[in-house]
Amino acid sequence: MAIYPQAFPPRKRRPSAGAFMSPKLSDQSLLRSLLSICQEISSLEPFRFLLRRTSLSMIRKTNLLSMLFEDLVRNSTAAFSPSALLCFQELYILLQRIQTLIEDSSHGSKMWLLIQTESLANCFHEFTLDLSTLLDILPIKELRLNDDVEEVVSLLRNQCSRSTTKSFVDPLDDDLRREVCTMLDRLKSEIVPDHSRLSEIFIRLGIGSSASCTEELESLQDEFQNQTEEKSKSQLIALVGLVRYAKCVLFGASTPASDLIRRKSASELGFPVDFRCPISLELMRDPVAVATGQTYDRESIKLWIESGHNTCPKTGQTLAHTDLIPNRALKNLIAMWCREQRIPFETAENSKGLVNAVKKNKAALEATRMMASFLVNMLSVSQSMEAANGVVYELRSLAKTDSDCRACIAEAGAIPLLVRYLSSDVGGAQPNLQVNAVTAILNLSILEANKTRIMETDGALNGVIEVLRSGATWEAKGNAAATIFSLSGVHGYRKRLGRKTRVIKGLLELAKEGPEHGCFRRDAMVAILNLAGEREALARMVEGGVVEMVVQVMEGLPEEAVTVLEAVVRSGGMLAIAAAYGAIRKLGCLLREGSERARESAAATLVTICRKGGSEMVAELASMPGIERVIWELMGVGTVRARRKAASLLRILRRWAAGLDSEVADEGYSQVVSPSITATTTVAG
Repeated sequence: MAIYPQAFPPRKRRPSAGAFMSPKLSDQSLLRSLLSICQEISSLEPFRFLLRRTSLSMIRKTNLLSMLFEDLVRNSTAAFSPSALLCFQELYILLQRIQTLIEDSSHGSKMWLLIQTESLANCFHEFTLDLSTLLDILPIKELRLNDDVEEVVSLLRNQCSRSTTKSFVDPLDDDLRREVCTMLDRLKSEIVPDHSRLSEIFIRLGIGSSASCTEELESLQDEFQNQTEEKSKSQLIALVGLVRYAKCVLFGASTPASDLIRRKSASELGFPVDFRCPISLELMRDPVAVATGQTYDRESIKLWIESGHNTCPKTGQTLAHTDLIPNRALKNLIAMWCREQRIPFETAENSKGLVNAVKKNKAALEATRMMASFLVNMLSVSQSMEAANGVVYELRSLAKTDSDCRACIAEAGAIPLLVRYLSSDVGGAQPNLQVNAVTAILNLSILEANKTRIMETDGALNGVIEVLRSGATWEAKGNAAATIFSLSGVHGYRKRLGRKTRVIKGLLELAKEGPEHGCFRRDAMVAILNLAGEREALARMVEGGVVEMVVQVMEGLPEEAVTVLEAVVRSGGMLAIAAAYGAIRKLGCLLREGSERARESAAATLVTICRKGGSEMVAELASMPGIERVIWELMGVGTVRARRKAASLLRILRRWAAGLDSEVADEGYSQVVSPSITATTTVAG
């Protein structure tokens, strides 16, 4: 799918030098364009906190220049000489550069503006020099200006010539810049910034609240993506660490309710489910397809494969190869959706660069460590649930950021403190606190080392299970299910989780009873599928009614339901096969109307049911009107695996029709004599 630039809202990104070109316009159109851009610049606000005098001076000069073009537009009818036309064209390019610099600096990061004060002052000085030169060579007499306008132009020319000696940097701005640089150097030496001085700096920059700190962080991250020089990137990432730290220590924990109104985190917006990675449960930044056709975020599936898995996490199928194929069409759709929702969208390459820069930057890393310690200390002394809720929310948000933040939070001792807020008592009194606590643990669990910390922390696993079974909200239960899925990524923990009846029951209840909107049922289904790889867990699931649950939710979650059913009937024994009798007609409908992936899994599941279940199962499938035609169609247009399974299914139906019942069932299984849920026992081979 082609994505055109106009589909995206404008981004804060400086144009390259070549982007400023002289317009190919008639004389009068060029004059009107010059007047328009002068008026636009004149209407801009000067910088509020830094370089105010410099920016105000440039805006005033442009305002004076607009009088020249206003007079020319109003009175001039003759064509201009080549020298005058060339001056106007060069003036247009200069004004474009001035407008871009003022707008870019006004809407960008205040911290970065401070660090770049001297460089920006030089830019304004160069603009003044260029304007002075152009006014000197402009043939004023040829333009036939009225006396007042000619006097204004003369005044402007004199102002520019007086300003050509050197650039001006406000001494107060320069002192502030030096102080911030010193503070960053001290952070590298693990020296905690003085909070009073830090507060003064932020007040002078106009960063006076938690919300404005969040905006500043977003601006710094945007600026990071715009930079190519390693030195600038290093400075920016150090500033990110400082602002994060200041946000916590100066303005305390955010109030979740107010932050949620302003914040546009993808997970809170209810983004399309196809944009969500089945492993990390986050918005995919670099979607890739694996051998089974399923799509995951590149970093998540790479970690899965590098951990020793050779199966598809969602379907449980063995991967024929481990090549990762970029899903560029989906990536473009995600990018367009993010821009429309005004959510920052970085590619995996840029995100990786940001994370790597943090790891290499001592100041940013120490600021992160100090911030995590500060929040954990606040949480340890919180006297009320309201105060704790704000801190836990900050930890939840911070744990989403990157692996360094997750490591620092866990090392600071946050996990045992978070466990205190998982109980039913907390959920009843403060539901948001329980949600924030379990979500913080979920975010922490993304880091492999933290999985061990969580599993070994006294009460952590039981707390997550309690939220799964009796959480105060569906969001809490869904995030608890997602945590179970995350922890089950380690084989030893998957076996341990599968032995717990409460885990199995909680996942089945959430999948069956969760709301149809949202992703909570899907979270449970993905966790069920992951645990189904363990024989003991699978037996508990079958006893708990996993097949009946799948049949119940198949209309709402067809792909997930049929994938779970395929895994269960393949390894669940005769009890599962018999229970699947009621699903045969729904699977037949999926063969006819389902998505490509659902049809593939439905065909594979029906083959297993018919082979292991016997003639009663085949008869039920054969009684569906037009089923052979549907199977023939799948053999022609389905995936490679779907075509193969459809051919097997057609063979089974024809052998049954020919009366070859004894060859339908696999060896080692007796025939099912009735369609009831009760099944015969397996025969030892």
